[in-house]
Parts: sequence; structure tokens; C-alpha cells
Amino acid sequence: MKLRFQWKLMALLVSLLLLFFLLQSYLFYSFEKSFFFSSLLSFFIVAILALVFLKSFTQPIRDLTELLKRLTRNELEKEAQVFSKDELSTLTKTINEMIVQLRNKIEEITIEKEYLQTVLKGMAEGVLVVDDRGRIVMINDALRKLFSLSTEVVDKTPLEVIRNSELEGTIQEAIRGEKNSSLELTLPSFLGKTFEVNVVGILPSDEEFHKMGKGIRGAIAVFHDISRLKELEKIRQDFVANVSHELRTPLTTIKGYAETLLEGALKEEVAYQFVQVIKRQSDRLTKIVEDLLALSKIELKEFQLKIETLPFHELAEDVLRYIQEATEKKKISISLELPTPLMVKGDRHYLEQILINLIDNAIKYGREGGKITVSAVQRNQSEVEISVIDNGIGIPKEDLPRIFERFYRVDKGRSQELGGTGLGLSIVKHLISAHGGRVWAESQFGEGSTFYFTLPFHI
Repeated sequence: MKLRFQWKLMALLVSLLLLFFLLQSYLFYSFEKSFFFSSLLSFFIVAILALVFLKSFTQPIRDLTELLKRLTRNELEKEAQVFSKDELSTLTKTINEMIVQLRNKIEEITIEKEYLQTVLKGMAEGVLVVDDRGRIVMINDALRKLFSLSTEVVDKTPLEVIRNSELEGTIQEAIRGEKNSSLELTLPSFLGKTFEVNVVGILPSDEEFHKMGKGIRGAIAVFHDISRLKELEKIRQDFVANVSHELRTPLTTIKGYAETLLEGALKEEVAYQFVQVIKRQSDRLTKIVEDLLALSKIELKEFQLKIETLPFHELAEDVLRYIQEATEKKKISISLELPTPLMVKGDRHYLEQILINLIDNAIKYGREGGKITVSAVQRNQSEVEISVIDNGIGIPKEDLPRIFERFYRVDKGRSQELGGTGLGLSIVKHLISAHGGRVWAESQFGEGSTFYFTLPFHI
């Protein structure tokens, strides 16, 4: 039968006591020493042996104590080893099992934490977490970037960081468990950005709820930057309004003249003029629809260019021949200032359309007897800059940033009179972007305009 720890200790004490008496008797009777001297010498000998045995006997206890100290410092790399066959061995095995479980649990928590941090770091949405006091516990990198937060925000309130009372009130409602909410915030202090914010309370685990009786532990607010969506929605609304307006004018004209003809004007001399107006307005409707279809086609992901190396000088001369009638009608002269040979990369059909739209625009808004110049300059090894310069009426400075928008016109009345659809420059912008280039304009009102665009250059 294995000796237990307490029996081992008792046996050691009894053995040492017997040894003391044996040594004392031996010294007293065999060497005829005094009783005091025999007792003192026996005590020292037994004490030394007791220290040796006790050190060996208590070593497992010291090992376990050291192990428990390491546990308090989260040092779980090494397990305990106690070479005994008593309760200490059982205790050691139990502690080792606890170490393994703790180590596994810590690894699981670490993996979950790293996974959560990776998810939060990879999110495009901003995340803000507060505790039950309404103090910030954590924010992710996306939120820090959205609000340009350079200072430490932990333990601050959302109101101190974002300065919006509506957001603060919504978070407090979620902490109190009243409701989970969504709200839309437009923050002028952050470049007028608009955010959709979803705020939900953090529910406690069942164990926490039963043990502490607490309800909501805090709240999480997720910020979606919808500024671009709002901008696109406004563009869509403006586009619908502009299309409706552009279509209503010719349709109203066609309807009015057709009704007049049906009411008896067919037999009058003005009938021919009415039919001409109807034909002109029908052509305008057709042109608007064609330009809209062209824009839709360009914006489709399936849209592809047939890229080839082209001599730009020849392409420009073909365009000039195509618009020769329009230039002669307004007595406008066009000159080409292009280095030869100038080779560019692009789709011939769409490059011609770009030049036609820009030169046609210059003709429409140019002065009678004016001048248009098409020039090109190689800016670097990868692109060439092409410009279309006119000495027409020019564009006001405040209108320049918007001239490439759909249906945007500087002078609406004059544009409609000239037969423009308001889509030409928008088509130019999309086509140049599809070629990997850039487009912009410079103008001095009353003196003329210059439209620039870049194309990939072929050496």
C-alpha cells in the first residue's frame, strides 16, 4: 500500500526521534559521555539529517509553489514534474491538466481575438465600441481614417470625438436597452460627409446575466460612409430631371405643331414650315437618344476598345474633312499644329468621335470668321497632350468644373438653339477615361476656350 504524504511526514518524524534517542544512548553508555553532551551532539546530528531529509521531502512542494507563481504571471510553457507517489503526485497531475486547459483556452481566445482584429481591420465600415458607461473601448482603423482621428480616443465619450448629440443620444438608448437604432448623419465638420450609423446594444452572456444581473454591457456603432451614394443619388435625380426637361421641349413642340396641322392647317401655306419644325425636333430627339445610348454603352463593363497604333495627324485630317461643311458655313479656319509622325494608342472610331465632339463644340460657340487650332505636345514617355483651342465666347470660371456633366449647359437657350444635346462633353470625358487619359478645360470668358486631353503615346 502506498504511503500518503501525512504518513510519510509522521514516519520521518518518528524515525528522527528514534535516531536521536539511539545516538544519545550510544554516546552516553559506549563513550561514557555526559548526558548533556550526548543529548546536544545527538541533537545536532539529527538536526542535520532532518534538514537534508526535509529539503528532499519538501522539494515537490517548492516546485508546486513555483509553478503556481508562474501561473499567476501567465507563464504556462512548462509543466510541473514531481517524482512522488502520494497526494503531491495527484495534485501535480491536476495542476498540469489545468495548465494544459488554460493554455488551450488562452490559445483559443488569442486566435479569436486575432480573427476579430483581422475582421475589424479589413472592414471598410468604421466600428466604435463603448462600455456600459458610454466610454469608448475600441475603434477600428477604418473609423480612425474616416474621421481623421490622430489622438487616443479610448475612455472618451463619442460626443468628445465626433461631437454629435444625436449620435450620443442613440448610443445611450442602446446602452439602456431601449432600442437598436439606425440614423443618418451629415457632419459638416468632417468635410460634409454623410454616414449611415447602425447602433446595437451588446448583450451579456447567460452566465454574466445570472451572476451579476446586468443587462446591456455596452453598444456597438457601425459607420457606413454613404457620401458617394448620396452624390450619385443627386446625380441620378438631376439626370432624370434633365432628361425629362430635354425631352419635354421637342415633344411639346412636335405635339403642338401636329395638333395645329390636324385642326386644318394642312391645307394652308404654313403646313410645310410646320412639318420642317416637326422634322427638326424629331432629329433632336433622335440625337439625344443616340447620345444617351452611346453613354450607356461606354459605361457598361462589357465596353471594349479596339486599341491600335494610329498616326494622329492622319486621323485629325479625316475629322477636318468630315466637319468641313460646318466650318465653311461659319467661315471658321482650322489649323493643325501636330508633330509628324505622332503615333498614339487608341480606338480609331472613338478617337474620331472625341475630336469631332470637341471641334464641333468649338464651332458652335466660336465667333463667325474665328479660328480653331488643334495642337499636340509630348509631355513624357507615356502620354501625349492634345488641345483644341478656339477664340469663341469662352466659359465663365464658375461653370468650368461642371461642363463635363451630363446635360450641363453654360447658356441653355443658346445651346438648344444650336442643336446641342448637352451630352457631347460627357461622352468625351468617358471615352478619354476609357483610353486611360485625362481631360480638362481652361477658358477666359469672352476670349475663348482650350480643351485638353491626354492619350497613351507610342514610341
